[in-house]
Amino acid sequence: MISFDKVSKIYPDNSVALKDVSFSIEPKEFISIVGHSGAGKTTLLKMFLAEEKPSGGKVYFESVDIHSLNKREINHFRRKIGVVFQDFRLLSHKNIYENIAFAMEAAGRSDEEIEADVPHVLDLVDLGKKIWNFPKELSGGEKQRVAIARAIVNQPDIIIADEPTGNLDPLNTHEIVQILKKINDLGTTVILTTHNKGVIDSLGKRVVTMENGKIIRDDKNGRYVI
Repeated sequence: MISFDKVSKIYPDNSVALKDVSFSIEPKEFISIVGHSGAGKTTLLKMFLAEEKPSGGKVYFESVDIHSLNKREINHFRRKIGVVFQDFRLLSHKNIYENIAFAMEAAGRSDEEIEADVPHVLDLVDLGKKIWNFPKELSGGEKQRVAIARAIVNQPDIIIADEPTGNLDPLNTHEIVQILKKINDLGTTVILTTHNKGVIDSLGKRVVTMENGKIIRDDKNGRYVI
Protein backbone atom coordinates (compact mmCIF):
# COMPACT_ATOMS: atom_id res chain seq x y z
CA MET A 1 0.00 0.00 0.00
CA ILE A 2 2.67 2.52 1.12
CA SER A 3 6.28 2.43 0.01
CA PHE A 4 9.26 4.69 0.68
CA ASP A 5 12.00 4.21 -1.90
CA LYS A 6 15.38 5.69 -0.90
CA VAL A 7 13.76 8.85 0.46
CA SER A 8 15.98 11.67 1.71
CA LYS A 9 15.14 15.16 2.96
CA ILE A 10 17.67 17.97 3.27
CA TYR A 11 16.38 21.38 4.35
CA PRO A 12 17.72 24.72 3.02
CA ASP A 13 19.94 25.13 6.11
CA ASN A 14 21.59 21.80 5.10
CA SER A 15 20.09 19.94 8.06
CA VAL A 16 19.37 16.33 7.12
CA ALA A 17 15.98 15.00 8.28
CA LEU A 18 15.89 11.72 6.32
CA LYS A 19 18.69 9.67 4.80
CA ASP A 20 17.94 7.07 2.14
CA VAL A 21 14.85 5.66 3.89
CA SER A 22 13.26 2.58 2.31
CA PHE A 23 10.40 0.51 3.76
CA SER A 24 6.84 -0.54 2.97
CA ILE A 25 3.57 -0.76 4.89
CA GLU A 26 1.03 -3.38 3.93
CA PRO A 27 -2.77 -2.89 3.87
CA LYS A 28 -4.42 -3.44 7.28
CA GLU A 29 -1.05 -3.40 9.05
CA PHE A 30 -0.48 -1.79 12.47
CA ILE A 31 2.97 -0.22 12.53
CA SER A 32 4.64 1.91 15.19
CA ILE A 33 7.42 4.34 14.35
CA VAL A 34 9.67 5.22 17.27
CA GLY A 35 12.77 7.28 17.89
CA HIS A 36 14.05 10.21 19.92
CA SER A 37 13.03 13.78 19.05
CA GLY A 38 14.76 14.77 15.81
CA ALA A 39 15.01 11.16 14.61
CA GLY A 40 12.91 11.92 11.51
CA LYS A 41 9.46 10.59 12.49
CA THR A 42 7.57 13.82 11.84
CA THR A 43 9.32 14.43 8.52
CA LEU A 44 8.44 10.88 7.49
CA LEU A 45 4.75 11.55 8.15
CA LYS A 46 4.89 14.88 6.31
CA MET A 47 6.36 13.07 3.30
CA PHE A 48 3.46 10.66 3.24
CA LEU A 49 0.87 13.42 3.66
CA ALA A 50 2.54 15.33 0.79
CA GLU A 51 3.19 18.26 3.12
CA GLU A 52 6.91 18.05 2.31
CA LYS A 53 8.66 16.96 -0.87
CA PRO A 54 11.66 14.63 -0.72
CA SER A 55 15.09 15.87 -1.77
CA GLY A 56 15.63 12.42 -3.23
CA GLY A 57 13.70 9.19 -3.65
CA LYS A 58 9.97 8.58 -3.99
CA VAL A 59 6.92 7.86 -1.80
CA TYR A 60 4.27 5.60 -3.30
CA PHE A 61 0.66 4.92 -2.35
CA GLU A 62 -0.85 2.02 -4.27
CA SER A 63 1.99 2.28 -6.82
CA VAL A 64 1.39 6.02 -7.42
CA ASP A 65 4.15 8.53 -6.68
CA ILE A 66 2.20 10.89 -4.40
CA HIS A 67 4.56 13.81 -5.06
CA SER A 68 3.71 13.67 -8.76
CA LEU A 69 0.04 14.45 -8.02
CA ASN A 70 -1.49 17.86 -8.71
CA LYS A 71 -3.27 19.86 -5.99
CA ARG A 72 -6.72 18.41 -6.73
CA GLU A 73 -5.35 14.86 -6.78
CA ILE A 74 -3.50 15.43 -3.49
CA ASN A 75 -6.72 16.63 -1.83
CA HIS A 76 -8.47 13.48 -3.07
CA PHE A 77 -5.58 11.32 -1.82
CA ARG A 78 -5.66 12.93 1.64
CA ARG A 79 -9.31 11.96 2.03
CA LYS A 80 -8.08 8.38 2.30
CA ILE A 81 -6.16 9.31 5.44
CA GLY A 82 -7.36 10.22 8.92
CA VAL A 83 -4.94 12.00 11.27
CA VAL A 84 -4.97 12.05 15.07
CA PHE A 85 -2.76 14.66 16.75
CA GLN A 86 -1.28 14.88 20.24
CA ASP A 87 -3.08 18.19 20.95
CA PHE A 88 -6.54 17.01 19.75
CA ARG A 89 -7.22 20.09 17.54
CA LEU A 90 -10.93 20.21 18.32
CA LEU A 91 -12.98 23.33 17.58
CA SER A 92 -13.80 24.79 21.00
CA HIS A 93 -16.90 26.68 19.83
CA LYS A 94 -18.52 23.54 18.38
CA ASN A 95 -19.98 20.62 20.32
CA ILE A 96 -18.81 17.08 19.73
CA TYR A 97 -21.45 16.33 17.10
CA GLU A 98 -20.53 19.51 15.23
CA ASN A 99 -16.79 18.81 15.42
CA ILE A 100 -17.24 15.48 13.68
CA ALA A 101 -19.94 16.74 11.31
CA PHE A 102 -17.56 19.50 10.21
CA ALA A 103 -15.04 16.91 9.01
CA MET A 104 -17.78 15.14 7.07
CA GLU A 105 -19.03 18.39 5.51
CA ALA A 106 -15.48 19.17 4.35
CA ALA A 107 -15.44 15.79 2.58
CA GLY A 108 -18.72 16.57 0.81
CA ARG A 109 -20.91 14.15 2.77
CA SER A 110 -24.69 14.66 2.82
CA ASP A 111 -26.79 15.74 5.81
CA GLU A 112 -28.34 12.27 5.90
CA GLU A 113 -24.92 10.61 6.07
CA ILE A 114 -23.81 12.98 8.81
CA GLU A 115 -26.91 12.33 10.91
CA ALA A 116 -26.41 8.57 10.58
CA ASP A 117 -22.64 8.31 10.93
CA VAL A 118 -21.77 10.75 13.73
CA PRO A 119 -23.68 8.87 16.48
CA HIS A 120 -22.36 5.56 15.14
CA VAL A 121 -18.71 6.62 15.25
CA LEU A 122 -19.11 8.13 18.73
CA ASP A 123 -20.53 4.82 19.95
CA LEU A 124 -17.46 3.12 18.50
CA VAL A 125 -15.20 5.21 20.78
CA ASP A 126 -17.62 4.90 23.75
CA LEU A 127 -18.70 8.55 23.73
CA GLY A 128 -22.31 8.27 22.55
CA LYS A 129 -23.57 9.94 25.71
CA LYS A 130 -21.30 12.97 25.21
CA ILE A 131 -22.56 13.85 21.73
CA TRP A 132 -23.84 17.32 22.70
CA ASN A 133 -21.00 18.25 25.06
CA PHE A 134 -18.36 20.83 24.19
CA PRO A 135 -14.61 20.07 24.28
CA LYS A 136 -14.10 22.10 27.48
CA GLU A 137 -16.47 19.67 29.25
CA LEU A 138 -14.38 16.61 28.37
CA SER A 139 -11.29 15.04 29.90
CA GLY A 140 -8.07 14.73 27.90
CA GLY A 141 -8.79 11.10 27.13
CA GLU A 142 -12.31 11.92 25.97
CA LYS A 143 -11.03 14.70 23.73
CA GLN A 144 -8.61 12.27 22.11
CA ARG A 145 -11.41 9.78 21.55
CA VAL A 146 -13.40 12.52 19.79
CA ALA A 147 -10.32 13.24 17.66
CA ILE A 148 -10.15 9.55 16.72
CA ALA A 149 -13.86 9.51 15.89
CA ARG A 150 -13.34 12.54 13.65
CA ALA A 151 -10.39 10.84 11.96
CA ILE A 152 -12.31 7.64 11.14
CA VAL A 153 -15.77 9.02 10.34
CA ASN A 154 -15.04 9.31 6.60
CA GLN A 155 -13.87 5.69 6.55
CA PRO A 156 -10.25 6.31 5.55
CA ASP A 157 -7.91 3.55 4.42
CA ILE A 158 -5.23 4.74 6.83
CA ILE A 159 -5.10 6.32 10.28
CA ILE A 160 -1.98 8.26 11.25
CA ALA A 161 -1.79 8.72 15.03
CA ASP A 162 1.02 11.17 15.79
CA GLU A 163 1.92 10.87 19.50
CA PRO A 164 -1.80 10.45 20.38
CA THR A 165 -1.12 9.56 24.02
CA GLY A 166 1.56 12.18 24.67
CA ASN A 167 -0.70 14.31 26.90
CA LEU A 168 -2.57 11.45 28.60
CA ASP A 169 -2.26 9.50 31.85
CA PRO A 170 -1.64 5.71 31.79
CA LEU A 171 -5.33 4.75 32.05
CA ASN A 172 -6.40 6.99 29.17
CA THR A 173 -3.34 5.93 27.20
CA HIS A 174 -4.43 2.29 27.50
CA GLU A 175 -7.96 3.15 26.34
CA ILE A 176 -6.72 5.06 23.29
CA VAL A 177 -4.41 2.21 22.29
CA GLN A 178 -7.29 -0.27 22.61
CA ILE A 179 -9.44 1.89 20.32
CA LEU A 180 -6.64 2.08 17.74
CA LYS A 181 -6.32 -1.72 17.88
CA LYS A 182 -10.09 -2.06 17.39
CA ILE A 183 -9.92 0.24 14.34
CA ASN A 184 -7.08 -1.86 12.95
CA ASP A 185 -9.03 -5.07 13.58
CA LEU A 186 -11.85 -3.60 11.48
CA GLY A 187 -9.45 -3.36 8.54
CA THR A 188 -7.90 0.12 8.71
CA THR A 189 -4.14 0.53 8.42
CA VAL A 190 -2.75 2.28 11.52
CA ILE A 191 0.54 4.19 11.63
CA LEU A 192 1.45 5.20 15.20
CA THR A 193 4.32 7.41 16.33
CA THR A 194 5.07 7.41 20.04
CA HIS A 195 7.74 7.83 22.70
CA ASN A 196 5.81 5.58 25.07
CA LYS A 197 7.74 2.37 25.72
CA GLY A 198 4.80 0.76 27.54
CA VAL A 199 2.50 1.30 24.55
CA ILE A 200 4.94 -0.28 22.12
CA ASP A 201 5.74 -3.24 24.34
CA SER A 202 2.04 -3.96 24.95
CA LEU A 203 1.11 -3.95 21.27
CA GLY A 204 3.29 -6.77 19.99
CA LYS A 205 3.06 -5.27 16.50
CA ARG A 206 5.65 -4.18 13.94
CA VAL A 207 8.07 -1.49 15.17
CA VAL A 208 10.27 0.68 12.96
CA THR A 209 12.99 2.49 14.92
CA MET A 210 14.53 5.69 13.56
CA GLU A 211 17.72 7.47 14.52
CA ASN A 212 19.32 10.50 12.86
CA GLY A 213 17.03 10.25 9.84
CA LYS A 214 17.67 6.55 9.22
CA ILE A 215 15.79 3.34 9.96
CA ILE A 216 18.01 1.35 12.29
CA ARG A 217 15.57 -1.44 13.19
CA ASP A 218 12.45 -2.97 11.64
CA ASP A 219 10.97 -5.72 13.80
CA LYS A 220 7.80 -7.60 12.88
CA ASN A 221 6.82 -8.18 16.50
CA GLY A 222 8.89 -5.48 18.07
CA ARG A 223 9.60 -3.81 21.36
CA TYR A 224 10.85 -0.34 22.20
CA VAL A 225 14.63 -0.65 21.85
CA ILE A 226 16.64 2.58 21.54
